[in-house]
Amino acid sequence: MRPVSAREQALWTRARLGRCGPPLDLLTARFDRHVYAPHAHAEFTIGVCVGGAELIDYRGGHIRATPGSIVVLEPGEMHTGGPGSTTDGYAYRALYAAPALLTDGILGGGHPHFREPLLDDPELAAALRIAHTELSACPDPLEVESRLPWLLTALARRHSTSRPTPDEIPGAAWVAHAVRDRLADELTAPPSLTLLAADFGLSRYQLLRAFRTTMGIPPYAWLAQHRVTRARGLLEAGGRPAEVAAQVGFADQAHLTRWFRRVLGVTPAAYRNSVQDAG
Repeated sequence: MRPVSAREQALWTRARLGRCGPPLDLLTARFDRHVYAPHAHAEFTIGVCVGGAELIDYRGGHIRATPGSIVVLEPGEMHTGGPGSTTDGYAYRALYAAPALLTDGILGGGHPHFREPLLDDPELAAALRIAHTELSACPDPLEVESRLPWLLTALARRHSTSRPTPDEIPGAAWVAHAVRDRLADELTAPPSLTLLAADFGLSRYQLLRAFRTTMGIPPYAWLAQHRVTRARGLLEAGGRPAEVAAQVGFADQAHLTRWFRRVLGVTPAAYRNSVQDAG
């Protein structure tokens, strides 16, 4: 018997949609020769192949997933998975989404149906891969709720048999500015998008669309940048990065540093030192 390769791994992350929202599981997997037993999931399985090739038995046929392809397996449908070759193994990112997460932007009841389980959509595949990687490392609830349902809705609107809802959101600018103000007021414990959407009589997808159309970025990104602005003032007053992170609502100093560098190009500590030196 050959020893199990050290490269084989399956890492699970449980993210949460909003502070008190339902969980959503993310899987990062890399296998040389592992073959899954026939099984089914209660959720949609949405995977993006990132290396090698995976051969999946599904609906009486075979799916061969290669890097950049998206695989959508519907709830309750039996499938297996294993290497598509004897040499390269396979690697993928997968998320397990309740059907309701794909229904916001489509008309009619019931979950969407995907005639083709293997999808060629490079733009969406790249967005799913990046979101999966970043959220597995730091599953901030508002960021998870802003990014993944948006991408899952795009998946259903582009590739399922369901008809998409109209894109026009009446009063979009007013909704976006009201959401912005609410997020700013509740900086350290922001409400979930589900709760905000219900307050406006909208679906979460409609709220996200109104906000993104008006502000140019999703709610989590606006809030992160607002937190960075608030953090600057606290750092200039001599606050320590770890303390400042908690004061402005970041999960920890690493999260503050991540966004500080994105927005300003430097770490909070370097910024604090530079403004104090200048003073």
